Parts: sequence; C-alpha cells; structure tokens
Amino acid sequence: MRCRRYTRAMVLIVFDLDGTLLNRSSKITPYTRETLRRLTERGIAYTVATGRALHGAVDILQGHGFDLPQIFKNGVMIWDPAQSCYSSRHLLTVDEVGHVAEAFMTRDITPFFFTLEPGDRHAVYHPPLRQKVEYKLMKSFRRERDLPIKPIAELPADADITNISAVGEESEVRAVADLIRDEEHLVAYMGTAIEDRRLSWIDIHHGAGSKGGAVESLKQELGIEQVICFGDSDNDLSMFALADEAYAPENAKDEVKAAATAVIGHHDADGIARFLRERFEL
Repeated sequence: MRCRRYTRAMVLIVFDLDGTLLNRSSKITPYTRETLRRLTERGIAYTVATGRALHGAVDILQGHGFDLPQIFKNGVMIWDPAQSCYSSRHLLTVDEVGHVAEAFMTRDITPFFFTLEPGDRHAVYHPPLRQKVEYKLMKSFRRERDLPIKPIAELPADADITNISAVGEESEVRAVADLIRDEEHLVAYMGTAIEDRRLSWIDIHHGAGSKGGAVESLKQELGIEQVICFGDSDNDLSMFALADEAYAPENAKDEVKAAATAVIGHHDADGIARFLRERFEL
C-alpha cells in the first residue's frame, strides 16, 4: 500500500527524540509543546526520526502536531499516521536473524527480537533471561512502549523481525558489534543503557534502514526543499549528512557535535525548543 502524498512544504524539521527533543524523563515539556504549536501555526513542517518503535513513541507524540510520516527504528520503518500504514519497511532475513542471535549467545547476552506481525501488530520475544538488567529492560518495553513480551518459543511463523536489541557490559556488546561488522546488510548502533549507565545497549537492524535514507525518502515524497535536523547520537549521523542544517544538543556525543552545523542547548533545558524560537522568530 502506498501512503498519500502531501502538499508541498519548503522546510522539514526532523527531531530525534531521546536525548534531543525529550527531556531526561522522556517527556515533551510544556515549553517545547508550546514551541511545536507555534511551528504548526506558522506552517513549518516537522516530524521525528527515532530509534524507538511506533508503540514506544505514539503516546509521546499524540497531541503535539506530529501529523506527517514518522521514521521509526532508525529508519527501518516509516509510518503515516493519517493513513495508518507503513510506507517503508526494511526487515531482517532468516539468515541475518540467525547470525545476529549466534553473535549474542557467544557473548552470553540475551537478545530481544522485535517483530512486525499481521495487522501491523508489534511484540518482543526473548530466550531465557540471564542478567538482572535484562529484567529491567523487559519491564521498560512493557511499561514505556506498551509492547507484549513473550518467550521465543511463542514466536509466530509469520512474524517478521524488524530489529534485535540487548543490554550488557560494554566490552561484550562491542564484541557483538564486531562480530556482525562485516555482514553486508546489517548495521549496529551502541550507547549507554538507560537501565544501568554502567552498561551499554546495542540495536541491530537491516543496513538499508537508516535515518538518512528515510529522511531522503520523505524529502522526495513530501516535496521538501530544505531539511533541518536535530540529534545527539551516532544513529543520527546519516541524516546529518544529508541535512541542509544539522544541530546537536550540548549533551550529544562528540562525533555528532563535530558533524553538526552548530551545538545548541542541553536537551534537558529545552535546548531545541529555545533554538527554534530564535531561529524562526516564533
């Protein structure tokens, strides 16, 4: 199914969520909410490009004017809220899933398999958990992202795998990333785990699904002439590379700051919203 086209817009603003548009409590603050309202009032288009799945962002975005297609799972999927359809999906093959699962198991890390199932339903499946932090991760999927969490034995035969995630010691997580580095169609992103900042998270998905590729698709689909994006981590670098302007909050990784047009205020101090009010005289 092909989603509808939109009327031509000159500028598209693309927000990363965690560590960028959202504060440390993963919320849109009243100040940022008002800034988004002013953007809408001025007819300035905006959307999100996030590592979250649809279920992990829908409640956050609701009521804040995010009416354009939205980029989820780092570009693996594009969702059109107006038509309730995915216009783009880059799913993992059976062989790729097997290779990634083996990489995790060799490092004694439990992988979580995110699925897209008939009816656009999502769930997470996992083998037996091994570490306390994995129980925290499972609870966060259920509580914050409203996702069913099930044993791997219950994985339906008709389920597609969108991505595979895990949390563990940084050295072990990095070893997993190294094991799949030469896999042509896979890409891995790492970062500090929210559940325990002494640990690292990793997310692996199809290499064709990137924020940059998804933003380029939206640019063509929506007739956009200028892209302005905001992000804080390495999964944002692909959209920084194609954006006309790219801004990193003060809390961003050093390599993201180096790639940015400029470094602006901290994400927990409404840095993006304050910049936008000045940039567009809102």
